[in-house]
Amino acid sequence: MINMQTGGDWNTLISILFWVVFMLYFFTDLPQKTQFMRYERGVAARLGVVEGLVKESISKVKTYLVKLGVSNVDALVNNTLEGYFAIEPVSIEPTDIIKRLDHIITVNEDKFKSDLQKAMPNMGRHMLNNIAVSLSVTSALYTVYKILRHYYLIGRKYENWILLMQLYLMLPQLVRELIPYVKAVETFAKGVPVGDSVGPVVAYRLAGLSPRIDIEEDTVYSVTEIEGRKIYVIKAKGPGATVGRPGKAVAKMAEMLGYKVARIITIDAALKLEGEPTGLVAEGSGAAIGDIGPEKIEIERVAVRCNAPLDAVIVKMSNEEAIKPMTKDVAEGVEKAYQMVLEIIRNRTKPGDNVIIVGIGNTVGVY
Repeated sequence: MINMQTGGDWNTLISILFWVVFMLYFFTDLPQKTQFMRYERGVAARLGVVEGLVKESISKVKTYLVKLGVSNVDALVNNTLEGYFAIEPVSIEPTDIIKRLDHIITVNEDKFKSDLQKAMPNMGRHMLNNIAVSLSVTSALYTVYKILRHYYLIGRKYENWILLMQLYLMLPQLVRELIPYVKAVETFAKGVPVGDSVGPVVAYRLAGLSPRIDIEEDTVYSVTEIEGRKIYVIKAKGPGATVGRPGKAVAKMAEMLGYKVARIITIDAALKLEGEPTGLVAEGSGAAIGDIGPEKIEIERVAVRCNAPLDAVIVKMSNEEAIKPMTKDVAEGVEKAYQMVLEIIRNRTKPGDNVIIVGIGNTVGVY
């Protein structure tokens, strides 16, 4: 009788617990509260990691500026982090939207570089470009952190566990992608060629020791000859960290040649897909340039006006490899791209033709 009674008590207790859990789960918001607390703690911890990356990036930039003897470093860095932004032009009226966008981007860049020049009047142009890119990378990291923090605080304020869950799932990937940018600050400051420099390196190989002639702001061209073809090689002006203005340079070069251009070839780095090998070289049609519009459309318009085929040669790599010092795999891809450009010139143009070749990308460390 005692054993049977004990068994009955356990059955009753389990039944009560079941109904209590059932009521709590289906008739209260306790599950959501639990999920909210879990995701809130997880996002807060990972957001702390992002904040640490931002602080490390800022510290590296400040240390570098102090070594260069720059005064008012704190004010300069703080102004860069908070003081420069560009508002997109009105798109509901598409007339001249590219010109308006180009004007806004140019004004913003000029203001930024002008303020840097005032803060560092004795700094050379190439070193100034290196500092500008390092500050821009730090500013981008800081902006990403502010946006993530905004959504975290919104989710916590309104107890939106679904928003926090999305952040919780996204942050590990974002942290992994942001870490290389912290290292890139030092890389650009030192003037070391990066993965994104593949276009300028190919251009350097083609131009050789031919004189670099200014054609646009932070952009140069060289004239050489390959098997009877006149080759006009355009790239950003090195060895400072800049991408120049290749689109405007191509437009000006075509005008100088009376729009008698047989072919335009662009070379740039491209984002690889997961599973693709680093340094894979591919050829296609179009303007290989990661521009938001103004520079790219200039190249496309020139190609149409000249009735010239527009070739694109790309070297594939990951985001991380694009901003870190150039690896062996990427360097091997550069050589393949160089040979591919030579083949295009030999097989798709004829002696006497004018060919424009544009090395797109950051020319840091590349003359």
